[in-house]
Amino acid sequence: MSDKTKNDTNAQSSASAQSSASTMWGGRFSAGPSAVMEKINASIDVDRRMYAQDIAGSKAHCTMLVAQGIISSADGDAILAGLDTILREIEAGDFPFKTELEDIHMNVEARLRELIGDPAGRLHTARSRNDQVATDFKLWMRDAVDHTDQALADLQSALLDQAEAHADTVMPGFTHLQAAQPVTFGHHLLAYVEMLFRDRGRLADCRQRLNECPLGAAALAGTSFPIDRAQTGTALGFDRPAANSMDAVSDRDFALEYLSAASICAMHLSRLAEEMVIWSSAQFDFVRMSDAFSTGSSIMPQKRNPDAAELVRAKVGRINGAYQGLLIMMKGLPLTYGKDMQEDKEQTFAAVDDLALCIAAMTGMVADMTANKQAMHAAAGEGFTTATDLADWLVRVLDMPFRDAHHVTGRVVALAEKKGCGLEDLSLDDMQGVEPRITEDIFAVLGVDNSVRSRTSQGGTSPDNVRAAVAEARKRMQSGGTS
Repeated sequence: MSDKTKNDTNAQSSASAQSSASTMWGGRFSAGPSAVMEKINASIDVDRRMYAQDIAGSKAHCTMLVAQGIISSADGDAILAGLDTILREIEAGDFPFKTELEDIHMNVEARLRELIGDPAGRLHTARSRNDQVATDFKLWMRDAVDHTDQALADLQSALLDQAEAHADTVMPGFTHLQAAQPVTFGHHLLAYVEMLFRDRGRLADCRQRLNECPLGAAALAGTSFPIDRAQTGTALGFDRPAANSMDAVSDRDFALEYLSAASICAMHLSRLAEEMVIWSSAQFDFVRMSDAFSTGSSIMPQKRNPDAAELVRAKVGRINGAYQGLLIMMKGLPLTYGKDMQEDKEQTFAAVDDLALCIAAMTGMVADMTANKQAMHAAAGEGFTTATDLADWLVRVLDMPFRDAHHVTGRVVALAEKKGCGLEDLSLDDMQGVEPRITEDIFAVLGVDNSVRSRTSQGGTSPDNVRAAVAEARKRMQSGGTS
């Protein structure tokens, strides 16, 4: 290639970049952006995920403009047909995304102009990228809330299936990771069902608050065109238009609320993952993880590593990091829009993806795990876990003040520890040596099976309670309850 040809090519390239810049920014700028500016300014690699929401918002806006007589029916028909073509192109993988056009909004608008010509320029009447991106992001987040909620419901169903199957399976309940009292495995799993109900409740609250439409707020002050914001909001499934145009374009509370709820949810998943790591260890041997969610060691052939659970446990850091990152980004911004807010989506999208993966992995692990009932039952009796049952019997039958019963029980436990046996293995004479009024009836409450059967108070661990709680939880889910 000659020097003249190279110079001509470079000039054409520069002219093309300047033309793109002029197309985006109008007549205010005569020169195109530098390569560094183009790279830091562009968000198309991230926000292209909102293509369906962007096109849906543009179609609703176009339909309203026609209905209000702001643009002609002919231009509206051309715009709608062009947007449908663009949607098909993107879904088929044939759409030419261009970095120099910055974002999904300008990529769609530029392609629309290529397809239909001048009518494309009328689509942006009475709106700004500020209200456009806020609307797209809200629509995307609303879908994310719905998908997350359904995934959590699936996880709840897996937990309920296991809880019902193990309503009678006795295991140790822990405080301070020390054996405390016998519980049923089903009861333990139901605790996570309740956590997930609260997680779903937070998501429902988030969805309710986010469902206000920013479209029509324009850049920040509204518009002088006679638009119908209620029409566009209704078309897009919003409950109402956002009340204040400045708030509408600068609000990212909906993303923060989701990330806050996601952080708490990820923490719950991490707690269950930690328990699964502990339970599946050789030292506990309470559960066995399926091969689908375990890995081996490159050097130790005997190993079965609960890697899926460990990775779920780790992801809470990334999800909470996204929440903290967006919170810190937003905390110093004056009203209304700042380019800083372009950084809202990458971390939010990543957190949504991470949470979805964690929930899917946990659902699979829960559904596939098998419980070692014998190991759980044996461990439930270690550490004198029925000592509270003994103390309660002394209060209930002998009318002993609880603090006195606590003292007597401690002496009985010390005796059993000295003899190297369980409380239920002590003789009546042994016990009467500590408290003469103890009778043979005491043995009816000792032993882990007797203990769990006696815990019939509301929310208690008895097998009958567990089965009733499973049924009630399923009823709540069927009725759409989340709390």
